[in-house]
Amino acid sequence: MESRISLIVKLALAALLMLCLADMPYGFYQLVRFIAMVSFAYFSYEFFKDEKDKLGFAFAALALLFQPFFKITLGRTIWNVLDVVVAIGLAWLAIMAFRKKNE
Repeated sequence: MESRISLIVKLALAALLMLCLADMPYGFYQLVRFIAMVSFAYFSYEFFKDEKDKLGFAFAALALLFQPFFKITLGRTIWNVLDVVVAIGLAWLAIMAFRKKNE
């Protein structure tokens, strides 16, 4: 069962990823990448602990992709698409966990 904090972090991270579509200073993108990496690593750990290996591997891959230390250059358009897809996925996971918690 997911905690309320985990749900809030997923929704806040989804909002931050959507903000990446706007023209922001470079430091903002670096901060979002760091926050995303830490969050995705934590989510990966939690999913592996709950024996949901597919989601655990997916979040581990996202943690590696979003890490800010070794820049992965995909181009602005691809990063924007990736940000939107990941934000939608995070929001969907949060909503499904919230529904399951309230059943």
